[in-house]
Amino acid sequence: MVAYNCERHRKDSMLTKILPQALNEQEGSAYWFLNNLITVKATTESTGGAYSLCHQFSPPGSATPYHVHHTEDEAFYILQGESIFTCDGKKMVAGPGTYIFLPRQIPHGIRVTGSIPTEMLIFVMPGTGFVGMMEEMGEPAKERVLPQPTVPDIDKLTRLCAKYQIDILGPIPA
Repeated sequence: MVAYNCERHRKDSMLTKILPQALNEQEGSAYWFLNNLITVKATTESTGGAYSLCHQFSPPGSATPYHVHHTEDEAFYILQGESIFTCDGKKMVAGPGTYIFLPRQIPHGIRVTGSIPTEMLIFVMPGTGFVGMMEEMGEPAKERVLPQPTVPDIDKLTRLCAKYQIDILGPIPA
């Protein structure tokens, strides 16, 4: 029989206690990142290390580089617009109501193909890499609108991604 240490349990519980949280549409840190508007709704700190949640608007024609996360999985839920997800060379068109799960270690990229911005929720489990990299690479949004398009600094993006165990592989394969 293993002895139960009540004092240690009480101390550990205080360190890992997760509090209920509710954010409205205008709450959460907002960033302009790679020509997108991303609002962080939950962080690994606020979820006890379980995941991060971001709300993203992406303009028509925008695309991520083809990349691979080494320490986190991603899940997407499309609210509006249309995008093509390329995962390990396979393409899938995703519109409103589509859910996509992309496990770690699998190369992927996203291109907005519709005529309106794509709005999506991004769940990152555990969420430390993507959100940390995005906060360092992005610029705090002065207002919650899509930013003026700019050419991303790919060298800076590649360095920050490497820091957070994400590899940039190049453009999305045709």
